[in-house]
Amino acid sequence: MELQEKIPVSVFAAADREVFLRNIYPQRRPAVLRGVSLGPCLEKWTVDYLGEKGGDREVKIHVSTVPQMDFLHKNFAYKTLPFNEFVKRASEKKHSDFFLCEDESYYLRSLGEDVRKEPAELSKQFPGLAEDFHTPDFFKPEQFFSSVFRISSCGLQLWTHYDVMDNLLAQVTGTKRVVLYSPQDALHLYLSGDKSEVLDIDTPDLKRFPEFVKAKRYECVLEPGDLLFIPALWFHNTLALQFGVGVNVFWRHLPADSYDKKDPYGNKDPVAATRALQALERALHTLDELPAEYRDFYGRRMIQRIQKRTYCNRKTDTEQNSETTLPSSPFTKPG
Repeated sequence: MELQEKIPVSVFAAADREVFLRNIYPQRRPAVLRGVSLGPCLEKWTVDYLGEKGGDREVKIHVSTVPQMDFLHKNFAYKTLPFNEFVKRASEKKHSDFFLCEDESYYLRSLGEDVRKEPAELSKQFPGLAEDFHTPDFFKPEQFFSSVFRISSCGLQLWTHYDVMDNLLAQVTGTKRVVLYSPQDALHLYLSGDKSEVLDIDTPDLKRFPEFVKAKRYECVLEPGDLLFIPALWFHNTLALQFGVGVNVFWRHLPADSYDKKDPYGNKDPVAATRALQALERALHTLDELPAEYRDFYGRRMIQRIQKRTYCNRKTDTEQNSETTLPSSPFTKPG
């Protein structure tokens, strides 16, 4: 018996800018794009080549004794290694040199020069490798936010989380399983900030997380050369089926002043959302002045008002697939 309803992510062969903007982007759903030119990186980025081109530049990495990394409980250590040594270790299953244990797992999420102020950008941190990677022109240059280098050991699984910007995940080497959940299933994911508390999505603890089975599970396996479009707010969980290298490109699809200007990672909630959540906290503190039965009554009324004002009436997959008309989008079209 299946734990959750599984829905395959739509695949678009020979996708280009026109197909993306016309058929994919307005749907606000994940999509695998194939046939997009990513440049010579697909042939060149071997372990030896990466080490040679990346050199001995020091990188900050995640190291864990287990392949399931958990950001909420920090079951990993931050370490620093020369890039060429990191790539060598990440590509191995057993290590002669290690920090914690001989089968430890490694993960790199590249950072900007000033990690507190600057977003990651492949052309700045790894200019020699950036020459091999062609960023898809699916958005306007001024909307660009960051290009993040991601390298992970075989078997490494990253926690389920959402980002506030649209992004493309380019799989350059290796294969990767990606599981996604709709923003409308947020209430079933047991959130702590932007992350889900359900670490093991394949065999979850249903005594702790009984609502998790209600979330629809979208799934795909990325092969070298594939691009995955991940719309903002869609939750995603990645599992490296092989040692893998990828580039994650983020862009601002909302007006620039919607975002927190002091956020180099691009994962802080939009400014208006932050203000609204702060206002909600103040409202809840005000309700604390009332007896329990009144808090319950007015809390339910507040929930009802929020639902009426904010909930979208999205159509089901079946209804969407039966129509050819694209829904209107409130977002800034990237092209």
